[in-house]
Amino acid sequence: MEKKLNIFKKNLFSIQDILNWTVKKFNKNNIFYGHGTNNSWDEALQLILPSILLSIYSSKKVLNYQLNNIEKKNILYKIQKRVQKRIPVPYLTHKSWLCETEFYIDARAVIPRSPIAELICDNFRDLIKIYPKNILDLCTGSGCLAIISAKKYPKANVDASDYSIPALNVAEINIKKHNLENKIKLITSNLFENIVPKKKYDVIITNPPYVNKKLMSNLPKEFSYEPKIGLFGGMDGLQYIRKILHSAVHFLSENGILVCEVGYNMMTLMKEYKNIPFLWIDCIDDAVGVFVLTKEELKKIKFI
Repeated sequence: MEKKLNIFKKNLFSIQDILNWTVKKFNKNNIFYGHGTNNSWDEALQLILPSILLSIYSSKKVLNYQLNNIEKKNILYKIQKRVQKRIPVPYLTHKSWLCETEFYIDARAVIPRSPIAELICDNFRDLIKIYPKNILDLCTGSGCLAIISAKKYPKANVDASDYSIPALNVAEINIKKHNLENKIKLITSNLFENIVPKKKYDVIITNPPYVNKKLMSNLPKEFSYEPKIGLFGGMDGLQYIRKILHSAVHFLSENGILVCEVGYNMMTLMKEYKNIPFLWIDCIDDAVGVFVLTKEELKKIKFI
């Protein structure tokens, strides 16, 4: 550590210098991207700028900022944690971004990264014809999708539920961070167990655990730092998705829609529910596995 810190002190002076050095370091060490970035430059930027209390949306002029030795030591420590232990950057900085919205994050909740956020910001691409009065974010985790929904639809009532109390504690931090205590209600619930069916939702969004057993044991090390409860979806990854499909109809308004992320389980799901007309959404960065179903379409699902 001291040897590398001396290199920092003697040869690296500006944010630009350290960014260039960090990108080379990341490229040499075959780390996995996918917790908010997909390349070494953005990964380095999201590690370095928050570490010195700067926004990732800062002007390029800040790259000329000269760092002191304390700042360098702090950054180097995090770089080593990222490279040697493969800890995701958001868990090192406690900051994550989705739809240009900043969230607090720690290892109690899965790092925000759902493509559903893109759909929310795009007004659900007109798939819902009314202004949503009630929105439910099922399996809310950090609360990111509930918060993006509340910001996009300020007149809507948003409920955010999760089975994990630690995750809900993170969601509460984020709700307070965005001053949405009066707009978002947190509910401790195992899927729909504690959701009141009399309150019909115009939109139910959900990013449930969907990683199957085989893939769970082969995920990059970065995923081992996330709570297993937020990732593992049973033997075939569909344990929770089936329950959501069978129950959501009872909680939707007549014109309501279900928006669900299932990732790579697309083909498996379509084979199992051949009579259901899943509408698959095209997302940025080639993300796959988000479908939309109406209440009428969900009524066609038979209990197994």
